[in-house]
Amino acid sequence: MTALHNTELGDLPEWDLSDLYKGPDDPQFAADFDAAEQAATQFADSFQGRLAQLEGERFAAAIRTYEAIEESLGRLMSFASLAHVTHLDDPEFARFHSDSQARASMIGSTLLFFTLEINRLDEARLEILLQDSGVARYRPWLEELRVYRPYQLADDLEKLLLEKSVAGAAAWGRLFDETLAGLRFCVRGKELGEEETLHLLSDPDADLRAEAAQALSEVFARNIKLFALITNTLAKDKEIEDRWRKYPGPATARHLSNRVEPEVVAALVSAVRESYPRLSHRYYALKARWMGKEKLAFWDRNAPLPDQIERRIPWEEARQTVLSAYKDFAPEMAEIGGRFFERRWIHAPIAAGKISGAFAHPVTPKAHPYVLMNYQGKMRDVMTLAHELGHGVHQVLASEQGLLLADTPLTLAETASVFGEMLTFQALLKAVKTETERRAMLASKVEDMLNTVVRQIAFYEFERQVHDARKQGELTPDQLGAIWMQVQGESLGPAIDLSAGYENFWCYIPHFIHSPFYVYAYAFGDCLVNSLFACFQKAETGFQEKYFDLLRAGGSKRHGELLRPFGLDAADPAFWKGGLSMISGMIDALETGAI
Repeated sequence: MTALHNTELGDLPEWDLSDLYKGPDDPQFAADFDAAEQAATQFADSFQGRLAQLEGERFAAAIRTYEAIEESLGRLMSFASLAHVTHLDDPEFARFHSDSQARASMIGSTLLFFTLEINRLDEARLEILLQDSGVARYRPWLEELRVYRPYQLADDLEKLLLEKSVAGAAAWGRLFDETLAGLRFCVRGKELGEEETLHLLSDPDADLRAEAAQALSEVFARNIKLFALITNTLAKDKEIEDRWRKYPGPATARHLSNRVEPEVVAALVSAVRESYPRLSHRYYALKARWMGKEKLAFWDRNAPLPDQIERRIPWEEARQTVLSAYKDFAPEMAEIGGRFFERRWIHAPIAAGKISGAFAHPVTPKAHPYVLMNYQGKMRDVMTLAHELGHGVHQVLASEQGLLLADTPLTLAETASVFGEMLTFQALLKAVKTETERRAMLASKVEDMLNTVVRQIAFYEFERQVHDARKQGELTPDQLGAIWMQVQGESLGPAIDLSAGYENFWCYIPHFIHSPFYVYAYAFGDCLVNSLFACFQKAETGFQEKYFDLLRAGGSKRHGELLRPFGLDAADPAFWKGGLSMISGMIDALETGAI
């Protein structure tokens, strides 16, 4: 495995994409694109305008052919995207990715008729087709596809939107990524990237945290007009499409893709917002007292505790920690996770031109996932590794469903990742020897959970208000900053001093740009896992088997059906209160010292 050596962290692996293609100039890449284009044309020649006349067996064959073409496109575009995200500063990789997107979009335009015609079939006809066993296998995909029927446009408009996306939303997303990757922040004479500078906000040195925050504020302010333009443009673009489709609200499309009812999301949001005082407000007031302050500066929110011993955790120790925690729960989970380390599926070091953050990309069921992170040796980085590896395990297990049924909605896609974090945290907590270490670890976990639940619901509120306000006209940077400060103040509470400079910190959040309204899925997943973990701790018979069944189901079942074996119901407000009570209980322990 290619690796970069860091004297403190050891060898940090870089992924090997040759399992997909050898490089942008690999002749097989071009050949596979040609084959996908030819297959799509043949598919359209065979089936366009004829779906209503097909019998069950022939209809099932059409679905399988469509799935195979989409599998090819998924492999091609996964390679183009993964190659690009580690070379955002390289014009050749940018061109390669953009050209690949454009070609994939045109092939997708050729295939678009298929799903549009399926949605024009009447219910009686579809039920007859579903009597064929080959078609019945795809029932969940067909049912989820048809929830979009009321919002489907004429065929030519659908094709126009798809083809223009490359020069529209995708291009603005690329501008955001490349701009953010190119920003440099001067801290103590060093030019740092965004990821490294944000990392300093959790440094033990208070002065260094303040300097990093100042650098972030200054650079964000210099670029805020561009970020505001990107945000305004994408919000307007979305509003136009939503209006044409007659979506009831700006988050409707996300709810549909997440296969979750709006009232369930509303119950989650309401439960979290009501919990702000007993969660984030209470915890940050407690942390301020620990740090001898009346209020915490915004750059102290994720600071280590005064008596907390910070050490850099080598990569090999992080690997062993996570896999050991996985193995204690289920050996199969550790075996699958181990493949990511052994087979070059992880990209861990910070590098110039590399995208910030972390993700696990499923690629396609016939390939395998890849994990990206920016490892710097903090305990939070170990938790990030556990999180993304959980995604990877989930994606491997769900791959047996095939392309059209493997994709898990975001509301459940965070289950394995957050569960993996919890397993790792509990294992580490058992290993600590002193009360000081235990308090520091428990506080760190509370902060992670607040970032996952409270912060993400605040992000959701920010998006909701921005998209609603954008309908009345373009928003200035000051207006965007005012919305940001209002929702952050409400969620974080009076113990956090949101001073000048913080008003522009909305601008670096990539989910606002690439996946509008994605963020509530994190809170959904955290609360869901808290409830699941409570079942696990009760040592319920067969928990592991039921949990693996949930992961293997991929997108073949909705959340209600998947949670039923555990006796859980996301439509019940008590479900969310139960999940939030785990966070509240940890804060209770920190307040009372009963840790």
